[in-house]
Amino acid sequence: MAATTPVDRLGPGDHACMTFSDPQERLDIITAFVSAGRTRGDKILCFTDTIDDLRSELLERGLEAGPEITIMPSAQLWGGAAAPDAATMVELLARELQRALAEGCTGLRITADMCWAARPQANAEQLLVFESEIGRLFADGQLTAICEYDRESFDPVTLGYAARVHPRTVAATVYHEDRALRICRQHIPPGVRAAGELDDAHAEVLSDALAEAVRLDRDIHLNLNQLRHLDPGAAGVIRRTAADLPAQRRMIVVCSEAVERTLTQVGAANVPALRMLVRHGER
Repeated sequence: MAATTPVDRLGPGDHACMTFSDPQERLDIITAFVSAGRTRGDKILCFTDTIDDLRSELLERGLEAGPEITIMPSAQLWGGAAAPDAATMVELLARELQRALAEGCTGLRITADMCWAARPQANAEQLLVFESEIGRLFADGQLTAICEYDRESFDPVTLGYAARVHPRTVAATVYHEDRALRICRQHIPPGVRAAGELDDAHAEVLSDALAEAVRLDRDIHLNLNQLRHLDPGAAGVIRRTAADLPAQRRMIVVCSEAVERTLTQVGAANVPALRMLVRHGER
């Protein structure tokens, strides 16, 4: 079983699998992975079926695609063939690695949406061969990659296989998860993300997550964009955390108008260190 690793702990030569159902979490992890590669001096290739969406999402998270970052269609992995072929894809990536090194880059960093394997023209065996054969390219520690699997597109058997053949799986640090609420670490911008319904019973979990963000981050970003309901008790935790921040530090809360109203009711708008960015507007 692959070891679960936060994206910021992936190192050169790591080959990781990411299974996701939350598109925002996927984008957060990809952005952190790409940003780390840029800092390291890697050449970066992102294979996706939604080129414009990925480019705009990276930009929204403060990462503008430069000459070292190339975003291209997933089908380009096929090398112009009519259907996916594992040998062709592995050879293409081997050439891209050599090209990156020849250009003076520290290494090559790849994110690949594996959606191509769920298409009608794809032979299921090609995915198995691809994930098996690509492993040899990581031996020298100059290639680092995340293979992305959308849980809505793949069956449990395929997802289980993907987890087994990758030395690592990458995921966000999760503080709490059940059917009603998920609280996890956000990498870019750094902070905490909560989705679902946050009631008073989970105020302590939120407090612990924010306390870690206070320890790790200069400014704390609290992403509540996908929060449907916020109880006053949990809102009070947010207000108190912001009020207790040392001078020159701040908390930025991104939320809906309904959540903003609850925060305002508990006095959050009166805390100088707290700034609320409301969906479709700003307060």
